[in-house]
Amino acid sequence: LERLRAPRPAIPGLDSHNSRPGPLIMGIVNVTPDSFHDGGRLRPATAIAHGRALAAAGAAILDVGGESTRPGAREVPVEEELERVMPVIEALSGDGLAVSVDTRKAAVMAAAVNAGARMINDVTALRHDPASMNCAADMAVPVVLMHSRGTPDTMQSMTDYDDLIMDVFGDLSARVADCLAAGMTRRDLLIDPGLGFAKKAGQSAALLRGMAHFHALGCPLLIGASRKGFVGKLTGAVKTEDRLPGSLAAAMWAAQQGAAVLRVHDVAETAQTMAIFQSLCYKG
Repeated sequence: LERLRAPRPAIPGLDSHNSRPGPLIMGIVNVTPDSFHDGGRLRPATAIAHGRALAAAGAAILDVGGESTRPGAREVPVEEELERVMPVIEALSGDGLAVSVDTRKAAVMAAAVNAGARMINDVTALRHDPASMNCAADMAVPVVLMHSRGTPDTMQSMTDYDDLIMDVFGDLSARVADCLAAGMTRRDLLIDPGLGFAKKAGQSAALLRGMAHFHALGCPLLIGASRKGFVGKLTGAVKTEDRLPGSLAAAMWAAQQGAAVLRVHDVAETAQTMAIFQSLCYKG
């Protein structure tokens, strides 16, 4: 209850990036051939230009990933993932931009942070690589712990929950405790309920509806709904290209529920949506 009442915590190193109240926008920079919406930017120059464009459009954080974790995606060897992301991270960090690395592997985490990345975003909440917990603690940057189950090959068969909200909350709470035991603090951690990862469309909607529960973990919340399959299932938009309106609706709801970060493909459109939201909800 005390955590629910407390002011929403700032994100170390990033709290000065928002000139107005409301969530930070994290722009997605996929350096992959097979991401579900906008893969194909394998040339570093293309990904770097895209990252710079997202920053100019209003992204406070650029989330650079070299391995798709969509259902059925293949695992990328460490060396290949490093070849994909490092030139992009080095260039964008060199521009003074706040970069996050989206990876499940400790070696990629360490290389990225040493090259200037300011955040680690792990869809497995530091479970995939046994070395990632200690690595993340040693790197001393904010870490996103996302709820998921299984692997990209198996996660969509692992959607049975006794109580969706409480089961996801319990899993994330246990992971926060593991991180604290490894030497991190709650200020180092962000929580992502993992929309679409081992969740059916209705379950993702239920997590969004009940996301305020997760403030009791005492960590900032990151929400990634952009263009995901559940948006298509709920709206009938089969193609990812047709899911922008639903994605913006999810972003607006998440902002109303106190999200600290919105992870999106469409930065300019989300920034405009948030400008109206902030104008309506905050004075000054």
